[in-house]
Amino acid sequence: MTFPFDTVLVANRGEIACRVIRTLRALGVRSVAVYSEADAGARHVREADQAVCIGPAAASESYLNIDAVVQACKRSGAQAVHPGYGFLSENLAFAQALDAAGITFIGPNIEALNVMGDKIRSKNHVSEAGVPVTPGISRPGLTDADLIAAAPGIGFPLLIKPSAGGGGKGMHEVFSAGELPGALATARRVAASSFGDDTLFLERLVSTPRHIEVQILGDNFGNVVHLGERECSLQRRHQKVIEEAPSPLLDGLDDDGATRARIGAAACAAAASVNYTGAGTVEFLVSDENPQEFFFMEMNTRLQVEHPVTEMAVRAAGKTLDLVEWQLRIAAGERLDFTQEEISFEGHAVEARVYSESPAQGFLPASGTVIVLDESVAQRPGVRVDSSLMQGLEISANYDPMLAKVIAWGADRTEALARLDAALRDYVVLGVPTNVEYLRLLLADADVICGRLDTNLIERKLPDMTFRTPAASDYSAAALFTRATGAPSNVDGRQYREDLQQGRPWNRTDGWRLGDSAPWHMSLAGPGRSAVIAVSGKETQKVRGETAGTSDVVQVSGLGASDGTEHSVRLTGIHDGVLSLTWDGELVRYTVARNQNTVILGAEGWSARFQVLDRDAATARMLAEIEHEDAAADPDVRSPMPGTVTVVSVQSGDRVAAGDVLLAVEAMKMEHQLLAAVSGIAHISVAIGSVVKAEQIVATIEAETPEGE
Repeated sequence: MTFPFDTVLVANRGEIACRVIRTLRALGVRSVAVYSEADAGARHVREADQAVCIGPAAASESYLNIDAVVQACKRSGAQAVHPGYGFLSENLAFAQALDAAGITFIGPNIEALNVMGDKIRSKNHVSEAGVPVTPGISRPGLTDADLIAAAPGIGFPLLIKPSAGGGGKGMHEVFSAGELPGALATARRVAASSFGDDTLFLERLVSTPRHIEVQILGDNFGNVVHLGERECSLQRRHQKVIEEAPSPLLDGLDDDGATRARIGAAACAAAASVNYTGAGTVEFLVSDENPQEFFFMEMNTRLQVEHPVTEMAVRAAGKTLDLVEWQLRIAAGERLDFTQEEISFEGHAVEARVYSESPAQGFLPASGTVIVLDESVAQRPGVRVDSSLMQGLEISANYDPMLAKVIAWGADRTEALARLDAALRDYVVLGVPTNVEYLRLLLADADVICGRLDTNLIERKLPDMTFRTPAASDYSAAALFTRATGAPSNVDGRQYREDLQQGRPWNRTDGWRLGDSAPWHMSLAGPGRSAVIAVSGKETQKVRGETAGTSDVVQVSGLGASDGTEHSVRLTGIHDGVLSLTWDGELVRYTVARNQNTVILGAEGWSARFQVLDRDAATARMLAEIEHEDAAADPDVRSPMPGTVTVVSVQSGDRVAAGDVLLAVEAMKMEHQLLAAVSGIAHISVAIGSVVKAEQIVATIEAETPEGE
C-alpha cells in the first residue's frame, strides 16, 4: 500500500528502535532516529536515514522531553511517530502534542490512552464491560492512611501497585500489616520518579500466579482480533525474563480450547470498550491452581518487548505477521484483512531477554564497552535476534539494561527450548557482563522444562542456583593468552582485533613464541579472588610411544584447593578470537578479548574478567583479600554500581544496627538499598541527588567502644 506518510520518527532507543527501523526500511519508509548526547554512537542512530539529537543523557531531558521530540519531527519533516515501548509510548500528553502539531501517532487513540494509562481507571472501566478484575481497592487519591485502613479487608498477602507506568516498577508484595507503611513509602517514591505520578492502589495477591497476556489488533473500522496469548510468568522483581507463545498452561488444559477462547474474548472486550486502534496487549493474572479463573491486570497501549514470540508462532490466514508493519498500516487507515477465525498457532516460540547485569552479584546493573560481539546465531533455522549491540558500543548506566532478545521457534515447545538454549550457548558478548549464563540455568530447570511456571518461581530457585566461578584452568588460560599475545598495556585495539582475525595474535617485540620453555609467572585478579600462575617447565606428550608435542607444567596458587597442584597445559591455538588449549588432556575453548591489561574469557554463556597485576598490585591485592577474610564485616559502605543517590535514610551521627538501610542508589531504572554491615555510628558522605561511581564509599560505620574499655 501507499502510506500517507513517507517519513517516520522513532521516538525511542536501543533494540526496539533498531527493530522499528528495520520494518520501516523494508516498507520503503524513511526513518528518523532521535538520540541523547550519551547515545551519539548508538546503533539505532547509525541505522536510521536521519538522526536528531534531542538533549543530554538524562531521559527526562531527552527521550522524555515532549517538546524536543515534536521539534525533531518538524526539523526532519516526519509526518508520523512510532514510540516503541517505554519512554513516551503510553503518554497521553505526548499523543495530544503530536495531534496538535498535525503529526500521526502510531498508537491508539487518545481515549484508549486516557482510560488504559491509569490502572485504577482502567480496572474500573473494564469491570463495567464484563471483564473479571482482581479484588482490591482502586480509586484516585488514596492516601497511605486510606490504603492501610483498607488492607485488612482485602487480606494479606496483598500487592501494592502504582496507577501509572508499568514494568513492575513500584510494585511490592506485602505479607503483614507491619510491612505496609514502609513499602508504601518506597512504592510512592519509585512511582513518582519513574512515572511522575505516585498514585497507588492495592490488590489481593494471587497465590502461585501465572502471568498470561493476550496480543490484540484493532483497526479504525471497529474490528478487533486477538492473536493468541503469551506466557510471561518467568519474572524477577516483576520484570519479565523469558516469555513464550502459546502458554503451556492453556495448552495443557483438557477443555478443547475453551479457556483460551474466553481469555481472548475478554481481551477483545477490554480493547473494544475504548475503541482501541493499533497493537496492544491485555494482561491477566491466572491462578495456577484454578486456570479457568483469570483477572484483568492492565492493558499496555503499545508494542510489547515480547512481541516477537507472537510474530514467530502465530499465523493469520496461514501467513506470518509483522506487528510493527500492522501498526503502520492501521495508523495509515488500512482495514484488518483477516478475521478471528483465521488466527492460529503454528509451533512454539520462546524469547530470552539479554541484560547488562551481574546475576552472581545480586543482579547489579553493569556497564562497559562491547569488545567482542557474535550474534551469528540469528542465521540458524528458527532463531531470531533483536539487538542494539555492535562492537565498540559503550553501555552506560543511564538507561534500561536490556541489550538484546534471543528468540527461538520450534515445531513444539521442546524443540523451541532446545534451540533457544543452543543459541544462548553460542551468543557472545564480551566487555559487558550479561545474564546469559543465568538464562541458560533457567532453561535447564526441571520445572521450566515441564512448563510448571509461576511468577514466584525464579525467586524460589535463585538461592539454589550455582553460577560458575573461575577455576584454575580459567586463570591459566588468561595468563597463557596474555603471554602468547604479548600485547603491551597501550595496545592498539583495532590492530589487535585485526591480528586475532588474521590468526596473527603473537606480534611481540621480545622474540617470545609459542613453545618457549623459560620459567615465568604471572599474577591475575579475577572475580573475587587473585591467583599466581607459574610455568615451571615443559613436559613431552606422547601418543603410542611417539612424541606428540610439549605442554607447559603449570601451578596455580591462591585458589584454595588448586594450591600446589601441577597441571599439564598446552596452548593449541588462537584464531578468530577463539583460544584453544588442553588442560590435563581435556580440550577447552574460550572466546577471548583483551583490553589493555585486562583479559576477558567467555564460554557457553559464562564470561569473566582477569586483570594482569604487577608485583606491587599483586601484593596489595593479596593482603587485602587476607584482611577481608579475617575481618568480621567492612565498616565502609560502597556503592556497587554507578548511579544516583535517591534516598538517605539516616544522618551522620545516628546510631545504626547491622542490616539497617542507610541509603538507596538508582541505576538503570532500578533502586538498590545499601545496608550497614556492622553496628555503630553512621557517617554519610553523600546526599540525595549525588552521582556516585562504582565502589565509591558512600558511608562509614564507626564502631562504638564498649563502656569501660
